[in-house]
Amino acid sequence: MFRDLSVPAVSMGLLAAFVGYSASFAIVLAGLTAMGATGAQATTGLFFATLGMGICSIWLPAVTRIPAAVAWSTPGAAFLATTAILPGGFAEAVGALIYCAGLIVLTGLVPALGRIVAAIPKPIANALLAGVLLKLCLAPALALGSIPLLVLPVLIAWLAGLTWNRLAAMPFAVIAFIVVLFFAVDTSSSPLQNDGGWLPTFALTAPFFTVQSFFSVALPLYLVTMAGQNIPGFAVLELNGYSVERQPLIRKTGLVSLAFAPFGSIPVNMSAITAAMMAGDDAGRNPATRYWAAITSGIVYILLAFAAALITALASLAPLALITAVAGLALIPALVGSLSAAFTTPTQLEAPALTFLIAASGMTLFGISGAFWGVIVGAIIWVAKAIAHRLKA
Repeated sequence: MFRDLSVPAVSMGLLAAFVGYSASFAIVLAGLTAMGATGAQATTGLFFATLGMGICSIWLPAVTRIPAAVAWSTPGAAFLATTAILPGGFAEAVGALIYCAGLIVLTGLVPALGRIVAAIPKPIANALLAGVLLKLCLAPALALGSIPLLVLPVLIAWLAGLTWNRLAAMPFAVIAFIVVLFFAVDTSSSPLQNDGGWLPTFALTAPFFTVQSFFSVALPLYLVTMAGQNIPGFAVLELNGYSVERQPLIRKTGLVSLAFAPFGSIPVNMSAITAAMMAGDDAGRNPATRYWAAITSGIVYILLAFAAALITALASLAPLALITAVAGLALIPALVGSLSAAFTTPTQLEAPALTFLIAASGMTLFGISGAFWGVIVGAIIWVAKAIAHRLKA
């Protein structure tokens, strides 16, 4: 195994971990905070989500010998960030996270469940993802109108990175965000000045389970995780010539997610963006040794987990609008991709349109969020139109 270690694989693993973490940590914090987490609870959730990424990023490639890249559920965190807080607060949200992780484990154990999820028409799944992402993607524009002097440097840095290399956009934006905090935000009462402030202090939350949290949060979170992360992640590996056994990988990420969900961790899953980085030629000429890139990224994630208190403290210094603006910038490519894929079937435009609009609206019906109803309405319209088309033919 150690004979396969190479400089290109290690360097690409380091880059992938930096890009993956810097592009989405703000989304995770925004999601946890929106669900009612205190600062300590958000730190705990971020720590275990990062630790889960690290463990899976080492475990899966070591077992399979493929660059099986793992990430936390970025679209899932975006969904949480735009969902109304549950009546039971963060305790009920933790219950929903456990529900979701349980569904992922079940999918890894029961192939039929995976086939049911895969049977959801791709335009419907992509419309759901786009609807979940839309509200957070509006945050940069809204922040530009309310705090322009703080947001403009971040936008300029993001654009500079984008024009140089697409993968550099978010790292540049995060660096600009830190600079803005240093020069433009009052840090006199910074929690970083407290003794031991850099070390994670765990705040445990007793989970609270309800039917509402299952349908309103857990089920949509599961669907966007599967459709927005796992399925594309597998596809990237297969496109790069790797043979993938999906069920064991889903089962392993689900088990880690289930173990850490009681601490407020969002699910971990297969990654498409970092997989594309680590499965290509830049990670080494020999495809059989590129799995070391994923293992390297896992080691980095574990180290980054212990920076959770520092990251949360830095984020707490910034206005909420600035944090959500950074998170929204990271999701723009995913929004564009999902919108494009949602309307690829000319005879089926209404179903994804209604799914998108209902999911993006923020509505609730019988206490259940619009993300769930968007899929139901979209599926009904899709089936009805498909039947009508067959009858006419």
